[in-house]
Amino acid sequence: MILVTRSASRALLDDLFARAVAAAHPTQSLPGHCPPPPAGRLIVLAAGKAAGSMAETAERHYRDSGLPEVRMTGIAVARHGYGRPTRLIRMVEAGHPIPDAAGLGAAMDALALADGAGPDDLVLVLMSGGASANWIAPVEGVALAEKQALTRALLRCGATIGEINTVRRHISRIKGGRLAARVHPARLVTLAISDVPGDDPAVIGSGPTVPDRSTLGDARAVISRYRLDLPDSVARALADPANETPKPSDPAFAGTTFALIGRPADSLRAAEKSARSAGYEPVILGDRLEGEAREVAAGHARLALDLRRQGRRAAILSGGELTVTLRGAGRGGPNQEYALALAIALDGASGIAAIAADTDGTDGGAGSADDPAGAVIDAGTLGTAQALGLDPAVFLADNDSTGFFERIGGLVRSGPTYTNVNDFRAILVDTP
Repeated sequence: MILVTRSASRALLDDLFARAVAAAHPTQSLPGHCPPPPAGRLIVLAAGKAAGSMAETAERHYRDSGLPEVRMTGIAVARHGYGRPTRLIRMVEAGHPIPDAAGLGAAMDALALADGAGPDDLVLVLMSGGASANWIAPVEGVALAEKQALTRALLRCGATIGEINTVRRHISRIKGGRLAARVHPARLVTLAISDVPGDDPAVIGSGPTVPDRSTLGDARAVISRYRLDLPDSVARALADPANETPKPSDPAFAGTTFALIGRPADSLRAAEKSARSAGYEPVILGDRLEGEAREVAAGHARLALDLRRQGRRAAILSGGELTVTLRGAGRGGPNQEYALALAIALDGASGIAAIAADTDGTDGGAGSADDPAGAVIDAGTLGTAQALGLDPAVFLADNDSTGFFERIGGLVRSGPTYTNVNDFRAILVDTP
């Protein structure tokens, strides 16, 4: 019989998370995908939580390749706290998940650079999760404050990332293929790190360089489904045929290239290899899980308990993007809420420990770079809470998973990772 101590379980869970993050980092994956230097200028347009590290890596690659610095320009916009020290590509930090004026300015500057691209230039677009909030350019008639209010409403109602981005694409001047239309006829190459279930290019960053198959009608259906009360300007924009996005037959997409350089599946494979090396049987649930965090946690708890009853030493691994429908006034994100709900469902069962964390390093929170990435739980979680006089169910009802794990010491605080392939979850099951 193999006994795993509480500290050993935590060390392995931390290692699995670190390996998942490393597998998706631009320094590992970007250089091999960079196209040859152009005859004219290289214009780098980067957005998202990995924008700083992607721009930094691309800049170093092309400088090492001998491209004269006078022929390289661009702008990168990332979440506050996620900037990197670039020399030639201007770095901007902006709001996420709620867009702000910095993101608006960066998006307008990116569009200006796209408009100025010539036939010998290469526009290299570097996309990652978070770009939808970082590149904010509302259509005419919609103010930034109204777009911010809509974003808050979409985040609070429990809409999936795909539904949120369907709406975003149709009230934007840069999303939903519109950036490609501005670059045309210059050459356009997009390299992306996927943070979305299914790795759909149209969903990553709301697809600024690829055709959009969704319609204004689809966007209105999302609003109706969640009974959102829209500002009049947004309602008018979603009813205006002029705001329909470019479709696959649009000539703007002729000759464009799109490639994924990092995917959630890559991170799961890295964690799977590490878990197997540690003597665990990997049980892979996939990288596309969606749904309410607490409901998914309940299902995973049942699976973990079943594996334990069978005497199997297993590592249950999954990715995707869970959601939280806010009913309380607490703090937290989907990974922390998942971990709290999982602990409650496991009810102190011995031999089971878990981590749930966002690979970008922040999970929900107030938009600060030092927000928690997620949380860890084990057989002692509920006992620690009881000793402190805490009722986990009360914290869950108030959506206050951060408050709970702050008190018991279960938060994962990685800081910015400069990449983003969405949520990572691992449950270790040992026989006691």
